[in-house]
Amino acid sequence: MYDKTVRRRRAVLGLLVACSLILLTAYFGESSGGALHGVQRGTSEILNPIQEGASRALKPVRDLFGWFGDTLSAKGDLKDARAERDSFRTNALELDRLKRDNQRLSDLLELDGALGLKEYAPETGRVIAQSPTVWYATIRINKGSSDGVRKGQPVINEQALIGKVTEVFSGSAQVTLITDTTSHVSALAGQRGIFGIVSPASAGNPSDLVMEFIPPRSRLNPGDRVSTRGTVSETDRLESVFPPGIPIGEITRIENAGTDTQEVHLRPYANLRSLEFVQVLTRPEGETT
Repeated sequence: MYDKTVRRRRAVLGLLVACSLILLTAYFGESSGGALHGVQRGTSEILNPIQEGASRALKPVRDLFGWFGDTLSAKGDLKDARAERDSFRTNALELDRLKRDNQRLSDLLELDGALGLKEYAPETGRVIAQSPTVWYATIRINKGSSDGVRKGQPVINEQALIGKVTEVFSGSAQVTLITDTTSHVSALAGQRGIFGIVSPASAGNPSDLVMEFIPPRSRLNPGDRVSTRGTVSETDRLESVFPPGIPIGEITRIENAGTDTQEVHLRPYANLRSLEFVQVLTRPEGETT
């Protein structure tokens, strides 16, 4: 029974193929006005309106699917564009940071050369934390005892003196800034090198230092520069841990000028609100200034 069905189907298929070949041969063999051509034209005249109507009816559906496709494609393009924008923005910010870091490191090296600080074996570190107080009295750096940092060593940035090491750990250290209320630095001011002691003028203002204990009738002027003295004070009360000649700041105003109680105010050269890289002057053990 199964074999008969298969043979019947094969016979029908063969008959259809044979009819198709005969019709194709006859169609291409007759003239354009032949019967088969006429049948084709008649069929086209009947089916074309139906095809056109179906095309018009289905056009909104095609347009809807096309809109969905375009919308999804646009969303994908927008997502890619935003990702590319974010990548460019991140790269630009990173490039700006690297340029800024490179400039500050270059300025540090330039200051070392200008002041002859290479003999103090400066160790460059990055600021990793800053005190939450309004006057930024201390900072934490990523250099410690394993890098040769010791308590009491001077610390500078690319502009000037900023403070000294007060606490040391294996991989980090705390630096007390010159604006801390406990800070006192023996200094020289003006071209005549007038001695005084620099300390914070008031808590909460990192832009104002004061120079006190100036010899009587000493003449100073706004604009005079102030730098570290590098020796002990005349009363031996304040031993200097700072090498001589490190810039501190510039005199801004003088109260009671020319009197025995004159008070000299100065603005520090270092921007103590924006510290990124610093150097610890790690003198060899036993060396003094």
